[in-house]
Amino acid sequence: MSRTVSDLMTTHPTVVEVTDTLRAVAQTMAEQDVGALVVAENGTVVGVVTDRDLVVRGLAVGVGLDAPVGQLSTGDPLTVAPGDDLGDVVRIMREQAVRRVPVVEGGQAVGVLSIGDLAVELDPDSALADISDAPPSD
Repeated sequence: MSRTVSDLMTTHPTVVEVTDTLRAVAQTMAEQDVGALVVAENGTVVGVVTDRDLVVRGLAVGVGLDAPVGQLSTGDPLTVAPGDDLGDVVRIMREQAVRRVPVVEGGQAVGVLSIGDLAVELDPDSALADISDAPPSD
């Protein structure tokens, strides 16, 4: 039996609305010690925003902290379903060079699958798995 996304995904992802401010999104990332959040419009997944987006596409070009996160998020993200075959998803992530994908069911985010999740499970002796499994540094 092949493994599915639901076997490795991180459940209960934090979802922010397109109208949330960059300040609020950055504070959420800091509080939860995460580098990416799912962006939704009225609960439906429409994008992803990373800490790098906030810095490079926001602060570095003078976008204010009160701007809506929808202005910086990557729209129309690659998404997968909980029942999708893990091998297929790994291939797609590799082809599209994405590090994380929202796991969506009925338009709603039910999880996130990251390359760190995959490395820890599929290649536990890799450097990426070691880094992903390590406690965060302060």
